[in-house]
Amino acid sequence: MNRFRNKCAIITGAGGSMGMKIARDLIKEGAKILCTDSNISNLNKLKNSVHNKNHCIVEVADVTKLTQVKNVVAFGIKKFGKIDILINTAGIVGQKNIEEITEAELDCMFNVNVKGTFFFIQQVISCMKKQNYGRIINFSSKSGKTGSALMSHYSATKAAIIGLTQALACEFAPYKITVNAICPGITSNTNMWNSVNIAYAKNLKMNDSQVLEKFTEKIPLKRLATVEDISAVTLFLASDDSSYMTGQALNVDGGREMH
Repeated sequence: MNRFRNKCAIITGAGGSMGMKIARDLIKEGAKILCTDSNISNLNKLKNSVHNKNHCIVEVADVTKLTQVKNVVAFGIKKFGKIDILINTAGIVGQKNIEEITEAELDCMFNVNVKGTFFFIQQVISCMKKQNYGRIINFSSKSGKTGSALMSHYSATKAAIIGLTQALACEFAPYKITVNAICPGITSNTNMWNSVNIAYAKNLKMNDSQVLEKFTEKIPLKRLATVEDISAVTLFLASDDSSYMTGQALNVDGGREMH
């Protein structure tokens, strides 16, 4: 398939396992991508792993810093001449009782998960409006649909992403720009799952295999998501196959959420 020939994309959080998989899959289908993350070693690992290195450029940036976001987007537009697709995978997770969450931790969660997404959309939108075309994919979570215990600040940010997605879908529709969100369930072999697994094992006084069994049992399809599952849906939303979908928050969680 070559769905993304002549398409140019920005992926935030591209140094994570989810972002890396999406970037590799887009490049395989012909896209040119600017990959950004705060971790330069992971970005270099990504660049070195793709077959067509000319289609992958990397830039270090902190998504919470507006000046850095502006510079990344400006660099992408200068390099490619346009931005067709924005995929906001950058995010963090945390797990604590609400009484233990500090103001700094709350601010950090909202800054990365919400403000970072907002900033990147804000900076690419003028380019997308001029070309009368765009695909924006935001990352929410199952926890954005139904809040997760011990993750109140994380759940709140992911619910905010859904609201932001819906509002902007209406705002950008006249410009043929679609805005959708993905709500993954627990996804194996990711830094987020590793972090959550460790925290749940500690808080629930279980070992890793018991935690895995506990969460798998809640899923109708009886397995965790994979990065392949999430990437496939992301590429669908980034493609013209999804041109009549906007403002949606798609569950990719094995049936755990059905609304």
